[in-house]
Parts: sequence; C-alpha cells; structure tokens
Amino acid sequence: MISRRSALVFAAGLSALALASCGQKSDAPAAKDTVTFSILSTESAQNMEGYWKPILADMEKQTGLKVKPFFSSNYSSLIVAMGAKQTDLGWFSNQSGLEAVRRSNGEVFARTFDPSGTDGYKSVIIVPAASKVQTIQDLLKCDKSLNFGIGDKKSTSGTLAPMTYVFIPANKKPEECFKTVISANHQANLFAVANGKLDAATNNSTAINLSRARGEGVTDRIRVIWESPTLPEDPIVWRKDLDPVVKEKLRQFFLTYAQGDTPAAQQQRGYLKKLSIGGFKPADDTHLLVVREMEATEQLGLARESGDQAKIAAAQKTLEGVKAERVAAEGKAGVAATPAN
Repeated sequence: MISRRSALVFAAGLSALALASCGQKSDAPAAKDTVTFSILSTESAQNMEGYWKPILADMEKQTGLKVKPFFSSNYSSLIVAMGAKQTDLGWFSNQSGLEAVRRSNGEVFARTFDPSGTDGYKSVIIVPAASKVQTIQDLLKCDKSLNFGIGDKKSTSGTLAPMTYVFIPANKKPEECFKTVISANHQANLFAVANGKLDAATNNSTAINLSRARGEGVTDRIRVIWESPTLPEDPIVWRKDLDPVVKEKLRQFFLTYAQGDTPAAQQQRGYLKKLSIGGFKPADDTHLLVVREMEATEQLGLARESGDQAKIAAAQKTLEGVKAERVAAEGKAGVAATPAN
C-alpha cells in the first residue's frame, strides 16, 4: 500500500515534471513574427520616419510580419545592431553594408534603383555658389583657411569616394588641409554650405536632387566642383541566419514592391520617390565588389604614402584580387559594372 507521504512525494514529483515540461516548451524557439528594419538616416530621423512609415506599413500587410523601424544616422550603430541581432535587415550605404556583411553576418539580397532610370549616383564636393573656390585644385591648396564638411567614416559618397578619388591621389589629408573638418549627414552638410557655415563639403547627387525636388530652396545656393565616377545603388541587407520562410516573405515583398501599373503600385512608387528610390532589384554580395575595389584602391594609396614596400606589395595584391573578382562577376552576370578607377 502507498502511504500518504509516498503519495505526496509522488505527486510532487509529477508536478515537478510538469513544470519542467512547461519550461522546456516555453524555451523552444517560436516562429518569428516580428522583424526589425534598420534605416540609414541620411537626414533627420523625423523626416526619414515620415518617408518610410507607409512603406513599412505595406511591408507588414504583404508579409504578415510586424515590422519595427530602427533609425540611426550613425553608420557604425547599424552594423553593431545587426551583429547583436537587434535588427534583422536594413537599408545600408554600400560601405556600411560591406561592413555588415563582414562583421555582422549580413548578406545582400536586394538593391535599390533610381526612379530616373539612371543606375547609380555620384559622390560630389560642393561649395557656396559665390565661393572663390572654383576647382578641386583650389580646394587642395590646403592652406588651412577653409572649413570642410565630410560624411560619416562609413559613408561611401561622404567619405570613401572623396578619399579614394581626391585626397589620397593628391597625397592630402583633410585634417591637414582645412581649418576645421566637421562630420555630418548629407542634408546637414548641404544646408551648411548653402548657408555659408561651411566653405566646402562632400555630398552626393541623390541628396541634391531630392532637395531640389522637395523645393527646399538651397540647391541654387551651392555649386558642385567635383563629382566621382558612378557609384552602385544602395544594398538591402539581411542577417544570414534569418528563418528561410521569413526571408522568402521579405524577398517577395522587395522584388514586387511598386512594380506594375496598378493604382497600388503607382501609390507605392510615390512613397519611394520621396527617397529617390524607384524600386528594388535582386542582388547578392557581388554588388559590393565595386566598393571593395574603391576601398582597396584607398589602402594602396595609403601604403604608397607610407613608403613601406611590404605594405605596398600586399595592398597591390589585394587590389588585383578584388579586380579579378569583379571581372569574373561581371562575366558571370553578362553585364559590365563601372570600374572603381
């Protein structure tokens, strides 16, 4: 016969097993129903939130996922957030997207294209319209008389392109050329130059065209003195370890959004046009090869500046390797990409 005490012990054991079972069940990974989408704030977060809100609402409706935005004007914070799994996918610049792929388990799956039909954009350097600085050679006199605005160090058009194509080939460093060097987003630099707060600054053709289209009244007060070769459009990057089902929902959304002649598609193109985006095309990590080549070109310039032959040889080898990858990728795709130099 089972004693009352034994029965109590037995019951307690069953309860413990039941609790353990419940605990195991709650620890099992649940199906992901929320994704966090990071957005590069090339201007004020308030503006960007307004532009992206209807697009994210459409993303929720089409995918069935809850979509949370993550805004930041700091490129590095976007990279770190993805690496810490605080974000799942996002709209990046090319250089910050490259860092997300390298450091944060990111993967390019789509990229933007311009509504004008021009595939790509340009980094530029601007000055006030009435400035005595007429050419890039005037800027590179480096007499420490000018106040200069540059982008985030992970910005392709704001920093990487002007360093690769302007300053390093001239063996110049911004911090040694100018009276002050201030880092800010494209919109802030555009307004600062237009209002005479800066003597020159980096920017890009997209930001200037957007400002003109919005009637902000500043583009007639600036002048472009330099522009880069055409740069690739922005990548959309997700974490490699996302659920494949979630990935497919997101892929279908981006590659079909704003496509077709329906009233809904026309409205969607209106949302995207405010960001100078025409829509999205499929892409992979080879999209970043042009930027890797720019980066390698910059590193070769720095190595030559140091005079260290071992560094020069290593940098040259890296650059040749990236060029070979780009040529192979172009051959595979059957298209020619803009060379980085």
